[in-house]
Amino acid sequence: MKHPLFAFLFIASLAVGSSHAEPGTGAAAGFVSLFNGKDLDGWTTHQADTHAWSVVNGVIDCNPQGDEKGDQNLWSTKEYGDFELWVDWRIKESPFVNKKARIILPDGSYQKDDGGNVMTVAAPNTDSGVFLRGQHKSQVNIWCWPVGSGEVWGYRTDPAFDAKVHAGVTPKVKADKPIGEWNTFHIVMKGDRLTVTLNDKRIIDDA
Repeated sequence: MKHPLFAFLFIASLAVGSSHAEPGTGAAAGFVSLFNGKDLDGWTTHQADTHAWSVVNGVIDCNPQGDEKGDQNLWSTKEYGDFELWVDWRIKESPFVNKKARIILPDGSYQKDDGGNVMTVAAPNTDSGVFLRGQHKSQVNIWCWPVGSGEVWGYRTDPAFDAKVHAGVTPKVKADKPIGEWNTFHIVMKGDRLTVTLNDKRIIDDA
């Protein structure tokens, strides 16, 4: 079954560059550019009157409007089955702070203190992501929590899945660059198997 390839859910500003076959090599055989560098042709939103999305200096730019309602995500108009996706992204800024961000351990659970209470830290409050298989549950996160981008929240936190799944969709290492700098995802989706590489570091491996 094919689905819209991905969408971006934004709570803070973010920019997305051209998808490409491999950094620095240009388009390779079998890869298709999803962004033409000029406009949002090939993309759609479920809210026709949204003002969050535009193309600025050759990148897709998101500047969320706080009073807009409904689904503000950006979806590909074409649908895909198995795929490899290269996407450059950066969080332009993160003016808000989450004072209760949780520390996610390698097994997908939350770090707790000696009294069994979940420990929290202050972190920039930006949350975005790439939706796979046309559903929010399968979001490869872009965010500022200590665990780093690339985790699949909807699977890591679902008690219906076992410990192996929870650990599998938790990043093995934080590979994000500082806010304001560009990052590169390489996402491979084959059947129900997911591999994510962020800035040349494999963070999700055949989950």
